[in-house]
Amino acid sequence: MVETKALIKATLDAGREFFRPPGERVAGPAPLPAEGVKQPSVVVPIRSIGPSHRERITDHLLALQPQDRYLRFGYAANDEQIRRYADSLDFDRDEIFGIYNRKLELIAMAHLAFSTDPDLRSCAEFGVSVALQARGRGYGSRLFDRAVMHARNEGVDLLFIHALSENTAMIRIARNAGALVERDGSETEAYLRLPPATMDSRMSEIVEEQLAQTDYRLKVQAKQFWDFLGAVQEIRRGVRDARDKSGR
Repeated sequence: MVETKALIKATLDAGREFFRPPGERVAGPAPLPAEGVKQPSVVVPIRSIGPSHRERITDHLLALQPQDRYLRFGYAANDEQIRRYADSLDFDRDEIFGIYNRKLELIAMAHLAFSTDPDLRSCAEFGVSVALQARGRGYGSRLFDRAVMHARNEGVDLLFIHALSENTAMIRIARNAGALVERDGSETEAYLRLPPATMDSRMSEIVEEQLAQTDYRLKVQAKQFWDFLGAVQEIRRGVRDARDKSGR
């Protein structure tokens, strides 16, 4: 869980960064250091996303490489199957979390699916996907932590993860969280018991969500600003080229 002060500072820093000229911007969070090397805490704004972002969810999943689709869904999902999955997402029942870059592209997302069985209402399942260009930054773990916090606050006491045994990244996330991991041939099941919600967990979720929404609005405004500036510059180039041609 990230301290509130760190979240506020990161959001303010991000606001200044978004409005720098494109050539002066940093590329983004640096890859994680080698195992065993202490890494500084980096705040990653993660926001809850709704049905208005369904198209971006679809685009994110369709952009996954074949092997990544296989690991995410447990089978070699084709484009039509991915579109059906995205169309079937129940935003009223489940929770979808996303990480966006400055271009407003969804580069990582998590699906926290709550049980529809009346006898298993305190259970939920976690799934995650990260775009190829965003690997090595710990986004999968950050999304897992965010999902765990929300699940706790919704009264879930058992988080379930189903993964292919070759999906070592997902299994590592589960093990690091203290989950009970059981392997059965090509498939692995992980079960994580969650503690009850506390005032701290509830307030932390509220603060993190508000700051993530602020971060997203800053990215929208920054993109609109640079798109507008780019259009103005394009018009100026057109006028200059036309003037140069007429003077020949």
